Amino acid sequence: MEKGKVVLAFSGGLDTSICVPLLREHYGFDEVVTVAVDVGQPEEDIQRATTKGRLLADQHYTIDVKERFVDEYIFPSIKANGSYEGYPMGTALARPLIAEEIVRIAGEEGARCIAHGCTGKGNDQLRFDFIFRAAGYEIIAPMREMNLTREWEIRYAEEHNIPVTVVKEKPYSIDENCWSRSIEGGKLENPSFHPPDDIYAWTVSPKDAPDTMEEVSIEFEKGVPVALDGERLTGLALIKRLNLIAGRNGVGRNDMIEDRILGIKAREIYEHPAATVLLAAHGDLERLVLTRSELAFKRIVDDRWSELGYMGLVHEPLFHALNAFVDTTQERVTGTVDVGLYKGSVRVLGRSSASMLYSDDLVSFDTVSIDQNHSVGFSTYFGLQARLCKNLKNR
Repeated sequence: MEKGKVVLAFSGGLDTSICVPLLREHYGFDEVVTVAVDVGQPEEDIQRATTKGRLLADQHYTIDVKERFVDEYIFPSIKANGSYEGYPMGTALARPLIAEEIVRIAGEEGARCIAHGCTGKGNDQLRFDFIFRAAGYEIIAPMREMNLTREWEIRYAEEHNIPVTVVKEKPYSIDENCWSRSIEGGKLENPSFHPPDDIYAWTVSPKDAPDTMEEVSIEFEKGVPVALDGERLTGLALIKRLNLIAGRNGVGRNDMIEDRILGIKAREIYEHPAATVLLAAHGDLERLVLTRSELAFKRIVDDRWSELGYMGLVHEPLFHALNAFVDTTQERVTGTVDVGLYKGSVRVLGRSSASMLYSDDLVSFDTVSIDQNHSVGFSTYFGLQARLCKNLKNR
């Protein structure tokens, strides 16, 4: 029985490369269409995916959505101080956009099935499945359905003359976009293993970074970075340049134990130099211009936003509502933040904004803009209930 056409989310890596013959041999599809979505991977990776897709599949698409990724996913994440368990999200932000492009091609191709190369242990399967199911497609996932191991995949690729960059001695899985780079797999899965320095590509080791601090000035408009050192740049260009600047100063590495959506604890290693700097600067600017009540409530919103973003639940109604609140708070988040980058650290050196709620007269001990005696009445009632409670206990 003919099974027709299937559209495969394709990166050109080991998993998705062997999916092409598997979809024909094991699942019986007559035609495999591969789609590579460019969200800021290295040019050589996109070229590799394009070349391999054209070689292995019946038809291949390469789609450039880098600018959309920055404008529609990274910028909202900056506004929401998007981080999960202490690190800036990257892979999670890109998955919904990639999945939406796969759905679009599947519709144009008239396919009723969509395939991906995710395993049954990670987060990406859920992020992709959510988008594909919402669009009404049947999902094929060979890695998890066949319980494949990395060693089996490498051997299968060799048997089918499929060129892969992964070898048994260095079986790392790398996912990269313009916002973040993740490295996992092989010996890195052992939490006690000390990773070799050659796994990093965007950042130098802090010990090898320059001995002098490098200063950068970042300008924000309504929560979005628009300029570096006074030069206005597109979002993508700004992130690329800041990745280089912060990376050469050893900024932006995370090596951590992460709780995946399924509840599995995993050792994850990331590089995100620009993200680290921009989130630090943005959060500092918010503290200058937002009220204490806004900041307190926004911390709750940011945490929930990040959790939903990490899960890829971008169509959850609450996610849209949280974005609406965040956008409202960002109306006043306009200003400049100066940061110092030194051997892996980011330090805010100064900040300014026309919307700042800071007043020299109010805070200075050398001015009399407010009669300090006025605070006596406030102090009289401050902590009243706690004092009453303490007195009860002392009786």
